[in-house]
Amino acid sequence: MPGQEAFFEKGNLAQWARPTNRIGSTRKQTLEHCTRTAITAVVSLLMARGFRLPQSYWAPITTLVITQSSLGSALTVSWQRFIGTVLGATVGVIVPTYFGPQMLVFGTSVFLLGLFCAALQADRSAYRLGGVTLTIVLLVPRTEPPWHVAFHRFAEVSVGIVVALVMTVVWPERDATGEE
Repeated sequence: MPGQEAFFEKGNLAQWARPTNRIGSTRKQTLEHCTRTAITAVVSLLMARGFRLPQSYWAPITTLVITQSSLGSALTVSWQRFIGTVLGATVGVIVPTYFGPQMLVFGTSVFLLGLFCAALQADRSAYRLGGVTLTIVLLVPRTEPPWHVAFHRFAEVSVGIVVALVMTVVWPERDATGEE
């Protein structure tokens, strides 16, 4: 394969594997980031449990995805996560009502979700996160009706988004220079 030698030469593989977005440039920044992230995840879990959401773990998962960003990025990630969740939950409610959770129906639903995301000019992360919601609503066996599962999933993700955004404003991430 052309160029393969250069890829495996000394240093190239290490550079390829090196993280480009470090947790912190200093020990203090690293500790602050880890503390901020842990506290935000716990607050999100407590709020979801306070609302008695059945799968409260989705709130801190969403929070962890969003709090790893700056405020500007967090807003974008949050919006894409929200759009994807709404679309995934909507398709996940409609499809089993008419077709059931069969493999071909699932694949077609993922395809249609992508078209809906594209029509709304959402990005790939909305499609990816919507696909996760669609998969959970459509394929995880449950005794509740699909709309019930979809609503809970939407609520769990929304709690995670709100907590992450509030914490990003209340306790903003410092950049590598130590400025906010």
